[in-house]
Amino acid sequence: MSSENPEIQNLQQLKQTRKDQYAFGRSLRKNCSRSSHGKFRIQERNVVDLHIERTKGRIEELLPIRYQRILESPFTHFRGAAGVMAVDLVEQKSTELHIQVCGDCHLLNFGGFATPERNIIFDINDFDETAVAPWEWDVKRLAASFTIAARHKGFSKTKSRKIAELVVASYTKNMRNYAKMSALQVWYEDIRFEDMIKSSSDPLSKKLDQKRLEKASERTPHEKEFEKMTEIKDGKVTILDNPPLIYHLEGSRQEAFLNLAENAFVRYIESLPDDRKVLLENYKIQDVAVKVVGVGSVGTWCGVILLLSDSGDPLFLQFKEAYQSVLTPFTAKSDYEHHGQRVVNGQRLMQSASDIFLGWTSDDNGRDYYIRQMRDAKIKPVIETMNFKNLMHYANSCGWALAQAHARSGKAAAIAGYIGKNDKFKKAIGRFSILYHKQNKKDYHTLLTAVEKGIIKME
Repeated sequence: MSSENPEIQNLQQLKQTRKDQYAFGRSLRKNCSRSSHGKFRIQERNVVDLHIERTKGRIEELLPIRYQRILESPFTHFRGAAGVMAVDLVEQKSTELHIQVCGDCHLLNFGGFATPERNIIFDINDFDETAVAPWEWDVKRLAASFTIAARHKGFSKTKSRKIAELVVASYTKNMRNYAKMSALQVWYEDIRFEDMIKSSSDPLSKKLDQKRLEKASERTPHEKEFEKMTEIKDGKVTILDNPPLIYHLEGSRQEAFLNLAENAFVRYIESLPDDRKVLLENYKIQDVAVKVVGVGSVGTWCGVILLLSDSGDPLFLQFKEAYQSVLTPFTAKSDYEHHGQRVVNGQRLMQSASDIFLGWTSDDNGRDYYIRQMRDAKIKPVIETMNFKNLMHYANSCGWALAQAHARSGKAAAIAGYIGKNDKFKKAIGRFSILYHKQNKKDYHTLLTAVEKGIIKME
């Protein structure tokens, strides 16, 4: 029997396991070289049909808003075309290393928000399309989003590619760090918004972000929304209509909608831990309204629920219809039959801290939903005001956050082993992002032509 200290034995075993993971990652290059990620041919698939297929079953009267938002620019088209890109990604060579991925990993699906401990952190904040899929699909979509946004803002091809490469450089650097940590260390990690500010080399960015942090931190949860989003109607507090973005249904339809929401809310409660159930016992549903959100989600059943406690404290919960992930046709079947549960569990796995009210439900018509708090001290990126240096700093932050989310899968060493220490993967994704910008621009103009020809109705 060995007399060696058990702690030393465990450490050696851990190092050996990590070494094996690095080796496994390197072995993946045999079937999928790092440079192969930079090869992409412009696709001729019918992008119009792909968009139309994605809108089946949605609220017809809201679809013109969806297409209006998608066609604002090539960048907004990219935001609404996660399903289109999934069709393209599956045609490329893949590492076949599957982990929980975001599925719609673009630069506007990141931001700051409050943890249950009221710290403001920076993380991914949208998981509608989350699934188990190749990890590099998230990296490619994120890098491409920065290149497309940069080109939209008028930056040169060289600068736009440089931003995409910085995303990958940040992802790689941080993934190497996470690969050296224990599983628990990775799980406890988060990115404090204040640390993100400190990492910036631009004094103006630091000043602006500090102001946004202070503004978010000083807010009492839901008070500002209560003042802005409600009115007294017939002696009752109701959600203020702002059609076509927030509105109540007409007449008896609203009464039926409220009843539907109340029944779904009972089922939602069952998805929560017992302590959250007790907390929600203090609140009662006051009103519910339809709310149009995002770009890709427009036309799905989404809305806001206003709850009030016995003492009049407000709580706003947002519900979003959950449907099959755009990645599911190209990956293994989800472990979850309920799409809301898929979203919630994917979010809990990838985020360093998730909303305390995050849960799932179904309505009487069989639609799946997930529910979360609305605007809990959120800090959204404002791309329109960013200069090149700002965008570079933001790209660095997003690469960092994506690495952290992926590392929680336990595959950090394998991913780091595949990427390696040279620039091959970074340069390949840079090339891919430029090529995909061309694809997205072509798709945007094809969709625009379809509207002009009346194939897609805008009214």
